[in-house]
Amino acid sequence: MSKNPLERLEALLVELDLTTLARELANVLRGAEEAKPAFSEFLRQALEIEASARHARKIQRRLRWSRIGTVMPLKDFDFASRPQLSAAVVKELSTCRFVEERRNVILVGKPSTGKTSIAKILAQAACERGMPVYYITMVDMLASLHAARADGTYRKTLRRVATPQLLVIDDAGFAALDREATNELFRVVCERYRQRSTVVVTNLPFRRWGEFLSSPEQAVAIADRLIDQATILRFGGPPFRKPRDIHGAPLDGE
Repeated sequence: MSKNPLERLEALLVELDLTTLARELANVLRGAEEAKPAFSEFLRQALEIEASARHARKIQRRLRWSRIGTVMPLKDFDFASRPQLSAAVVKELSTCRFVEERRNVILVGKPSTGKTSIAKILAQAACERGMPVYYITMVDMLASLHAARADGTYRKTLRRVATPQLLVIDDAGFAALDREATNELFRVVCERYRQRSTVVVTNLPFRRWGEFLSSPEQAVAIADRLIDQATILRFGGPPFRKPRDIHGAPLDGE
């Protein structure tokens, strides 16, 4: 054990798992010598340094586990090109009160209109509030559940999508689902119904979900649970993704 009081204190902080405070101890003590705060104030400031670092690490773990990837800042979203989409509504949703209220958000519109960008913005906002979040496409979610039945990990895989406080299901409606996949989707929706929030990103309005689900009856049952008390955001307007330039004469039907 070092005889240096500072080194001994740093070692004690590390032993107590106050690693950030141990690393910043010299600066903390230097600031205290200059400001001469009351003992209680000094202790509060020191512990806030550790608490802030732990909160930041928790958020980073939430973001990694969520799999949302790169997220556009809300201030950079082009609401001017989506005049019927209320920026105020999206900003209110980003407070994540809908997650606390266990309500869903449905984002529907043509491809390349910003649905996934807004869904990821809401997911990141929830992560930053310490909420467990998981992002996955519908095809990947159902494929993983199907594979899990074969390798004996079904319960674990189902928990991954059924238990997060916020689940984001992207690209709903891009692929036709057989009866087994439709049943899996129905089970996930039922597991979460009125218990946890789900954000669904789809290019099809619910009246057309019978086109990719195995039966109209199942489509109605799933849609009924998803839209109950939900907020629906409709995305219109021209697509964001465009070619840099086009060469040649227009093709038939283009």
